[in-house]
Amino acid sequence: MNLPAKSNLLQAYQVVLYNRALHPEFFQLKGRKVVADAGYELEAWILPGQHVLRFEHRSLCVTELVSDNERGVPQQGIVSAFLCAGERDFEHAFSPDKVNYMTTVQTETLSENLYQATHDEMVDFARQAQALSHRWNDEAGKCLSIIDIQRMSREVHVQSYHLIASAAMVLRTQTIFELK
Repeated sequence: MNLPAKSNLLQAYQVVLYNRALHPEFFQLKGRKVVADAGYELEAWILPGQHVLRFEHRSLCVTELVSDNERGVPQQGIVSAFLCAGERDFEHAFSPDKVNYMTTVQTETLSENLYQATHDEMVDFARQAQALSHRWNDEAGKCLSIIDIQRMSREVHVQSYHLIASAAMVLRTQTIFELK
């Protein structure tokens, strides 16, 4: 496995939170899932190494984008944006709508053997959890993106995993949309 640009890729990934919906024509969608419960709707889009989550409750529409493509990121409606490198926690209250958004982001670079074992384990996890997933290859090997959604009556939890072979990187997010 050739690992040329680990730090560059790590520094490119960001979480962008919007107070509006994003349009699918901006993205190379590989899968989509919609869940609804207790007055909210969550739509998840999976892309190669990226994802979009759109959460709606009453008149509120919030979108989380995790992407390594800074040029293609729409600028209108950004609430917050931050890099994913390392470990990050972020919380934002949409007070008038009584919705809390919380996310934790972790990135890790692995040895070649550990990356391959993690990839294989995550393929099994996606199958067992019936999670939304997409597999593809980059110049260094097998890559994988997963979105796993757990619905509850007053909140929805979303875990995503993006495994990028060229950087031997795993990017994990845990996002919660909570109705207060």
